[in-house]
Amino acid sequence: MLRRRTKRKLRRVPRFKGLSVSKLIPNMITVGATCAGLTGVRFALDEKWEFAVVAIIVAAVLDTLDGRMARLLKSASDFGAELDSLSDFVAFGVSPALILYFWTLEALGGIGWAVALFLAICCGLRLARFNTNIGKLPPYAYNYFTGVPAPAGAGLALLPLMGTFAFGLEVLRSPLFVAIWSVIVALLMVSSLPTFSFKQVKIPHGAIIPLLVAVGLLVAGLAGAPWRTLTLVGLIYIVSFGLSGLSYRRLKAEAERMNAERSSADGQEDEVEPPESEEPLDKPKLRPVE
Repeated sequence: MLRRRTKRKLRRVPRFKGLSVSKLIPNMITVGATCAGLTGVRFALDEKWEFAVVAIIVAAVLDTLDGRMARLLKSASDFGAELDSLSDFVAFGVSPALILYFWTLEALGGIGWAVALFLAICCGLRLARFNTNIGKLPPYAYNYFTGVPAPAGAGLALLPLMGTFAFGLEVLRSPLFVAIWSVIVALLMVSSLPTFSFKQVKIPHGAIIPLLVAVGLLVAGLAGAPWRTLTLVGLIYIVSFGLSGLSYRRLKAEAERMNAERSSADGQEDEVEPPESEEPLDKPKLRPVE
């Protein structure tokens, strides 16, 4: 009797309610990305431009990891999605705009500040459009982004800094050039240009070895000449816009052709009328009698 009562008492002990640490890891990574982006602004205030760009790159890496970790740990939630959007706006919209303003746009006065605001606002609009389009895109568009994504947009906006670090070209620090470049990048983020997402791309077996070789060369370049390598990667990404546009239009045309053929086939089936029977349908059928 005593053992049974003891077991019942142990079962009635209330358990502590809450989330496990593993469920919070994606949100922790997202908060780290926000901190990295804001740290880039601090480095810009101290005129440590290389550290400022590295902070934005770290934020982009963390932003890539938080979604992967959420799917791996099965801890995706509405709270995490909203936090991720806020983090992207701060790290890839506000922080790059402030870095560019303190780097050279400040020389333009109010115009430079307006350009910085335009870059940040376009990043926020791009994120809002991305959130509203989740689950609403056609099947052929799942491997594409609509416009340049926020992390890539931040990298393109900071491309003049990387070019200056790599080649020492002071012309890239011209306030007018940086202002025009920032406006172009901002418009690319809110445009309808299809860009590769690289999330569900399947690599053919014959391309696996060349891809691994390219990754090895990329790592070696980042170790030996990081700024030149990053500048080259940015230029290659810009060139990929043409390829993504052609691929998207081809898939869209193929989908429209298949839909047209399907609708025409359905229309022909509707036009076929059932054969008229000689006897009325309401007439009862009599069984023959022996």
